[in-house]
Amino acid sequence: MRYAMALEYDGSPFMGWQKHHTGETVQAAVERAVSFVADAPVDVVCSGRTDARVSALCQIVHFDSTAERNTRAWLMGTNTQLPESVRALWVQAMPDDFHARYSARARRYRYSLLIRDVKPAISRQWLSWSREELDVVRMHEAAQKILGEQDFSAFRTVHCQAKHPNRHLQRLDVSREGDRIYFDVQANAFLHHMVRNLVGSLLLIGKGEQPVDWMQTLLAGKDRTVAGPTAPAEGLMFLGALYPAQWQLPVQVALP
Repeated sequence: MRYAMALEYDGSPFMGWQKHHTGETVQAAVERAVSFVADAPVDVVCSGRTDARVSALCQIVHFDSTAERNTRAWLMGTNTQLPESVRALWVQAMPDDFHARYSARARRYRYSLLIRDVKPAISRQWLSWSREELDVVRMHEAAQKILGEQDFSAFRTVHCQAKHPNRHLQRLDVSREGDRIYFDVQANAFLHHMVRNLVGSLLLIGKGEQPVDWMQTLLAGKDRTVAGPTAPAEGLMFLGALYPAQWQLPVQVALP
């Protein structure tokens, strides 16, 4: 039987989603918990990998198990075994052809930036920070110029393992509420560090160091070395993936 599970997690204690040998990861923690409930080893596949210190509001994963458990047992049993920084939100039985990654049609992120003289103490693991004022109007205008199907080579890390650099950027809105600036991003998929690299370049436009049309120039040049710096991981939140209605998933992960 295949199951979909929604997770929320504080990424600050982890070395990212994907399992590796240099520290604790979210995937390893979740697989240990689910395997405990299944009383057998279980592999978990996510909708979108997150980097070290990046958090997730609704990460969708799927796993297969022949263990006879109802969805409540999977949910409650898994949560008893997870660290406090990770929680399963719901579990749903799925058709065998559902895939957390390949069935998704879009993914959403929010990057949050605090503008004030001193660094935050509260919510510091979910906020980036700057004491410099930024022009939100200029950044939003610049962002709208790179929407659509594009080659995002200028915004991918050299360690990116994607087969090609083309992505469909569906939304990149920059807004401000009080002392916080938000970058809301949606695409069919993302390259490694793509969101943080987009934000890092937009910040230079917001500071007035680059013109509004600079993002277009970067796209055309396809050269990561001339784009802006990678924004800190702490400001990035993976909001989750979106799926077609055919999968009958909860509304927060369903395409409108």
